[in-house]
Amino acid sequence: MKVVSFFFSVLIFSCHVDAQEKCATHTYTLEQFRKNPSLKNKLDVIENYYLQKSESTVAARIESTVITIPVVVHILYHDPSQKINDAQVIAQVSELNKYFRRQNADTVNTPAVFKNLGADCEIEFRLATSDPGRRNTNGITRKYTPVNKWMADDKMKFSSETGTDVWDPKSYLNIWVCNLDKFAGYSSVVGGPDNVDGIVIGISAFVNSNKTIVHETGHWLNLKHLWGDENCGDDGVSDTPKQASYTIGCPTTVRITCNNAPAGDMYMNYMDFTNDACINMFTLGQKARMRALLASGGVRNSLLQSKGLDAPLFFDIPVPVEDPKWLQPKFYPNPAKNILTIDLAYDYRWIGKTIFVTNLMGQSIMNVVISSKVQTIDISRLQPGMYILAAKREDGVSIKQNFVKL
Repeated sequence: MKVVSFFFSVLIFSCHVDAQEKCATHTYTLEQFRKNPSLKNKLDVIENYYLQKSESTVAARIESTVITIPVVVHILYHDPSQKINDAQVIAQVSELNKYFRRQNADTVNTPAVFKNLGADCEIEFRLATSDPGRRNTNGITRKYTPVNKWMADDKMKFSSETGTDVWDPKSYLNIWVCNLDKFAGYSSVVGGPDNVDGIVIGISAFVNSNKTIVHETGHWLNLKHLWGDENCGDDGVSDTPKQASYTIGCPTTVRITCNNAPAGDMYMNYMDFTNDACINMFTLGQKARMRALLASGGVRNSLLQSKGLDAPLFFDIPVPVEDPKWLQPKFYPNPAKNILTIDLAYDYRWIGKTIFVTNLMGQSIMNVVISSKVQTIDISRLQPGMYILAAKREDGVSIKQNFVKL
């Protein structure tokens, strides 16, 4: 019996890990509450605002009014294979609109028992035409980054961390697309700090046109996971049945949990973890909850006054930025007689760090503070022979290279 129990525990844990790789929003939210306890109080105020209004009242007040949200997509790439093109971004935004407007062909798969709850959310997303300074834009930014993998810790949202700074979140939905480690995506906390507001999507999740972006945009508009992130928890929506937890795979039969017979779990909802092929709906209640956030008094109402989709006032010609020719330090010539050049253009975080030159016995010969991405070192005074050049950053990344002085 103990063996069976142990096996079952391992199976549940493994499924939990696999499922959590889809979305890091709950884990991220708990971490934000830990760092800033007052944030939970702010979220409670937002929730109370919503609860003061019935879902039907909110939905009726803004029914038949399509809300369009300006979007900026920040692409962070480390190598050329991650450099998502415009057509891929446009296609993903188009797919996002289909799902939010319930125009996706797979709505025919919504079970009959839930069919009348399927909602056209009347929310659309459009790539911005004006940036925060009213300059022309196509709503897409690209930036080479020396970071190969990002964690769900918001560093991709800061240029100081080699990411890209947020555009005013009161006027834009910011989407960062990067090589996100372990998770497919996550959303910021509604009502949280402006400088991290938006959603993050892993590159593979984005380019495969899957529904991760739909799920995370739902979070950004105040939707919770169907199970309320606890056993038979509350997602704050009346027409989504309570369910025990997330759904793995693609069920083909009714799944009864939390006394929700006869309809069972709404595992075809975008806010579950079900496989992409089997999710196809938001409910009327979820629509009301999202649109309440955009209504007068809602924390995202300012998006309706955004200038992000207006004609730009200024037109700039983008200056092309040359990508690094290689993704590691390049030393040349080697052997060298007078000048040794080190190309660190792949990672400008080396600027300000110190390079140490030692002989083979480990004795320090000279050191140079890196002042540019392509650094030259005068070695003309060194005696002929072999030397070691080394440097190390605070994050643990190091350089070590032998070179020969002629």
